[in-house]
Amino acid sequence: MLNGKKIVVVLPAYNAALTLEKTYKEIPFDIVDEVILVDDASKDNTSELGKNIGINHVIKHEQNKGYGGNQKTCYNKAIELGADIVIMLHPDYQYTPKLIHAMSSIIAYDVYPVVFGSRILGMGALKGGMPLYKFIFNRMLTLFQNVLMSQKLSEYHTGYRAFDIKVLKTVPFNDCSDDFVFDNEITAQIFMKGFEIAEVTCPTKYFPEASSINFKRSSIYGLGVLRTSIIYRLQKWGIGNFKIFKN
Repeated sequence: MLNGKKIVVVLPAYNAALTLEKTYKEIPFDIVDEVILVDDASKDNTSELGKNIGINHVIKHEQNKGYGGNQKTCYNKAIELGADIVIMLHPDYQYTPKLIHAMSSIIAYDVYPVVFGSRILGMGALKGGMPLYKFIFNRMLTLFQNVLMSQKLSEYHTGYRAFDIKVLKTVPFNDCSDDFVFDNEITAQIFMKGFEIAEVTCPTKYFPEASSINFKRSSIYGLGVLRTSIIYRLQKWGIGNFKIFKN
């Protein structure tokens, strides 16, 4: 706990057996109360390894539900466990667990209700080996999103996120996509509900064992990001009434 608030780390996993233990061992258990591992029908022994290394809650999808579907299971379980702060950390060791203290503190002491670990602040992305085409797409998409959403985030595409539980209980994240664009849809929901997002500089690592989507999937994701930004602006203008912004 931190400032009396229960902290739960969620690990959305797919074929993460090679990096899971290293990620888990760096989680700061002086403040983290529980860990949830959701194995999205991995082809390796991710869930078995999770149990062996002592993860509190291991859930395995019998069929692959997608990255967004995995996060839905993670957040619903965290709510069920009575979390006050939820940290979403990829178990592929691309993001360092050592920032959990900083990200949790911002929420625990009521500075901001949501915190993103940004790979762009401090040029951590390129230093960590992000492919150049992904970096360029990231910058172009982020500019487009900032303009349409009237925000100033350094990036919308990080997989390292922390939430005050009141945010997850307010936004209808279960109506978001089950695919990778989930991250952008829930971000749009957060802004639509009037919550603010803080950012901390986060180093990143690109290596063979770290998860990454190929150019085709990246392009599909990019189109989804553009669509999300456009419907957000239409909803703000009162022109549309889109499912992800209901409730």
